[in-house]
Amino acid sequence: MDRRESLKALALGTLSVGTILAATGCEDKKGDGKKEDVAGKTPGYGRTPDEAARDKALNEVEFFTAAEMKTIAILADIIIPADEHSGSATDAKVPEFIAFIVKDMPEHQLPMRGGLRWLDVQCAKRYNKSFAECSEQQRMEMVELIAWPEKAAPENLQGVAFFNRMRNLTATGFFTSKIGIKDLGYIGNTPNEWDGVPVDVLKQYGYAYDEKTLATCLKIEDRGKIMTWD
Repeated sequence: MDRRESLKALALGTLSVGTILAATGCEDKKGDGKKEDVAGKTPGYGRTPDEAARDKALNEVEFFTAAEMKTIAILADIIIPADEHSGSATDAKVPEFIAFIVKDMPEHQLPMRGGLRWLDVQCAKRYNKSFAECSEQQRMEMVELIAWPEKAAPENLQGVAFFNRMRNLTATGFFTSKIGIKDLGYIGNTPNEWDGVPVDVLKQYGYAYDEKTLATCLKIEDRGKIMTWD
């Protein structure tokens, strides 16, 4: 199982359908910073007035610095890079999702900021650079030290805890985005065709459809019509 499939399994194991459908909508922001609904029409679609007002208030403040957001974007794309199936975490606007979540759920703020600081301090010790300033090889060397909890050295446990949180937030943000939902193959409720109980089963139990039911309920050509009742 590759990394994306592992994260997909993580997302499916921890996200309910309600979570997927009630995602914050951060991936749907346009250039003016306003959040739009899934149909691209009404801001705050699916939100109560109080929820919409709270979202607006949260979106008007910033928690992460520009440098922190750069590091978050780099890490997100290391965790979920683009592949032949779909775009990367940044394509799905995961950094924006994380920026919103830490304001919506403040318990993430200290661990995230502390973890980002820890990462930069470790890179400064090893490479005399911040994580964002490191080469791709140096970044991956650093990530390898904290991405595998069972292999991590005791002195890197703070980094492990941070990377676990970052990975979880990235997977959540990605797999609740339009790109991620498509990558999951989730199609939601879709109409199907049902032609009634098979004739042999009806005969076995001595049942049969009356002509009105057959004419009204089991006509494939009328699937798209709205039912009316006597």
